[in-house]
Amino acid sequence: MKVIFSVLSAAVIYISPAVFTNDYSPAGRDTLTVQSLEPAQSISVSSVQNEFSSQKAPDSAVQNASDLTQKEGIIKGATILLRKQILAEAVWAMTQKPVTITDASSPRSAGGKHDFFSEADYFWPDPKNPDGPYINRDGLTNPDNFVEHRKAMIRLSKVIGALASAYQFTGDEKYVTQAILHLKAWFVNPETLMNPNLNFAQAVKGKFTGRNYGIIDTIHLMEVAQGMIVMEKASVFDPQTASAIKGWFSAYTNWLNTSKPGIQEKMVKNNHATCWAIQVASFAKLCNDQPMLDSMRVRYKTVLLPNQMGADGSFPLEMARTKPYGYAIFNLDAMTVLCQILSTPSDNLWEFKTADGKSIKLGLSYLYPFIADKSKWSLKPDVMYWENWPVAQPFLLFGANAYQEEAWYATWKKLDHNPQVVEVIRNLPIRHPLIWL
Repeated sequence: MKVIFSVLSAAVIYISPAVFTNDYSPAGRDTLTVQSLEPAQSISVSSVQNEFSSQKAPDSAVQNASDLTQKEGIIKGATILLRKQILAEAVWAMTQKPVTITDASSPRSAGGKHDFFSEADYFWPDPKNPDGPYINRDGLTNPDNFVEHRKAMIRLSKVIGALASAYQFTGDEKYVTQAILHLKAWFVNPETLMNPNLNFAQAVKGKFTGRNYGIIDTIHLMEVAQGMIVMEKASVFDPQTASAIKGWFSAYTNWLNTSKPGIQEKMVKNNHATCWAIQVASFAKLCNDQPMLDSMRVRYKTVLLPNQMGADGSFPLEMARTKPYGYAIFNLDAMTVLCQILSTPSDNLWEFKTADGKSIKLGLSYLYPFIADKSKWSLKPDVMYWENWPVAQPFLLFGANAYQEEAWYATWKKLDHNPQVVEVIRNLPIRHPLIWL
């Protein structure tokens, strides 16, 4: 028994808040000073595991400790790699004033000042009827569409993700105080808040004042919700404000599940349904809505995974698009985020497999070779942004952490962790992965 405790105690070093900072940690956590975590320092999962290989314990205890040290080795390595970038982002975020959807408007919106508005990306003026309804050009983004509300929401996710990550590193509640200003502006203050619906998202001129497909725009609120989970126990986060913010997310989750656009989006057969589910799961986690979380686990097992994944691990509906590479990456990111949010010790979606052998690991194993070596991609290049993918995709890190795959981690580590292309950012809602781990 003493030997088992020794192994596990040593492993705990790698999940102490001290690996995040050489300052101090949030109240109630153990602290340990670590002086030399250079951002560029690399770490091998096997080296962390080998550090404990000389310990003696029963086979089951050794295996459990081995799994723990491997996973924490990946988390520690990612922490070291991202620390400098995140703290720099936090410096920027500390200077930002709130910007909500009430700061910009479009005469083409059928909604009001507090209603989120966007226009469908792939719809363009008809050359044969320039003043008439827009027509579809799949995969080709119209640069003249109104995107200010979307940009403001992405900015919010960057601000909150950076502040939450910096708070996780340092325990300094100044980051939480700054985050609360933005959260209150978006979800509490009557003058600047956003209404908890997406009735007017991805409109099409001359055809639709809003469409269910626009619900995908609020995937950028997931990192806001997760950031709040990280920060809400800080002493400066008063319960009344936290309750009001959660009330907004609860109302929006209800709209996603009961409105006509929400139900339509839920029933779509491709990445839109996955993104509907990850939003519901993320917001339900913030609100501790266990029945809703349970329903999302069932949906993943019985609808999303079996109906969207092919026998080889690909996503056939995404592969049939004009941007198959980007869409395959996007949907796999979404599926793995769903596993990350919903998995519990008693219901681990990372280990779930359908009767005919489909699993998230199969999906990762299918796409990974094309991420590691893009030249192996057998389909036509995407019609736009082919050169901009991949970046440091969340599925690589989350998958490496779940399965202790060093190769996946090594590939994630060398990819771009700070992409600047707007389209890539729009399709990369998880930009601060450490707050999810």
